[in-house]
Amino acid sequence: MAQSLNIAVAMSGGVDSSTVAALLRSQGHNVVGLTMQLWNQRRLAGREGMPEAVQGRCCSLDDVYDARRVAETIGVPYYVVNHQQRFEEDVVRPFVREYLSGRTPIPCSLCNNHLKFDQLLIVARQIGANMLATGHYARVEFDQGRGRWLLRRPADLSKDQTYFLFGLTQDQLSRTLFPLGEMTKPEVRELARKLGLALAEKPDSQEICFIPGGDYKRFLDAYLEEQGEALPDTAGELVTTSGEVIGEHHGIHNFTVGQRRGLGVATGSPLYVIQIKGDTRQVVVGRGEELFSRSLHAKRVNLVSTADLSAPMRVAVKIRHRHEPAPATIEKVRDDEVLATFDQPQRAVTPGQAAVFYDGDVVVGGGWIA
Repeated sequence: MAQSLNIAVAMSGGVDSSTVAALLRSQGHNVVGLTMQLWNQRRLAGREGMPEAVQGRCCSLDDVYDARRVAETIGVPYYVVNHQQRFEEDVVRPFVREYLSGRTPIPCSLCNNHLKFDQLLIVARQIGANMLATGHYARVEFDQGRGRWLLRRPADLSKDQTYFLFGLTQDQLSRTLFPLGEMTKPEVRELARKLGLALAEKPDSQEICFIPGGDYKRFLDAYLEEQGEALPDTAGELVTTSGEVIGEHHGIHNFTVGQRRGLGVATGSPLYVIQIKGDTRQVVVGRGEELFSRSLHAKRVNLVSTADLSAPMRVAVKIRHRHEPAPATIEKVRDDEVLATFDQPQRAVTPGQAAVFYDGDVVVGGGWIA
């Protein structure tokens, strides 16, 4: 066996991270389980139409119980680390601000960047752990030729989570393990059974931890009410791409790029949200073909496989988690901004989402769509 390591495992209470902990323990490593307490699941229950009961969400109290039970089963120390205040400051409030400005943010990427691969690595170091292991489907390796740590897509592309991990730094990657990177989900469940884990059949969590049912508007209403803050007046005009005013809307936070239903206007042909203008509070609508864009600007870019973009680079760009990476050329505009020009126009490029750049299965880097 390779050298025994002291490894902290981020345990969410799901089958993936539980299997990672059990696998590493079976390999003789010194494992410590860590669960981040990020959000009080009952905090907004029953407020403004929010459900009283919450199920199927990441990081729930049931998940904490399941993670603790797994740790007891495999005989490793286990700790719950409370980062609720940091989560609210770095994930929830930015999410609210972005949505109210007409953008569509990705809280899971913010959580990975600011908490799971930042704060947990700090805690791991404090308890004497050399490495942090997670249940993400991704691969990490050191490339001697480049002198850099690489983030690669996993063997099971249907579970690929590299889109949410583009913000990892070289230091973070050097101390991170993704033991499931070479496995498929069915293989992980089978391994969980072999390792005697009672939750081998547990369904995957499907929802953002603080937004039940994916109803962003309902969450915004309830959260602002709790904070004693009024919902900002972002009502304005519905306009066509040519500038013609065809109606009014009650707030830009009710819309996202690509939306078709709920526009409040009836025309002879389907209309889609093409653009949301936070400064003028206008929602621009148009035909389906007007949703396609030939380029995008990504800001706050983090480069992974290379230290710099000294020349234009051919890549494939992913603009949503379920989007098939599209061939494009990227070039640096300034130190933290990249222009991506697609070979073929892409549908519904959405400000606030991430654009992640790939060279084959290697993550070149990524940033936030401006």
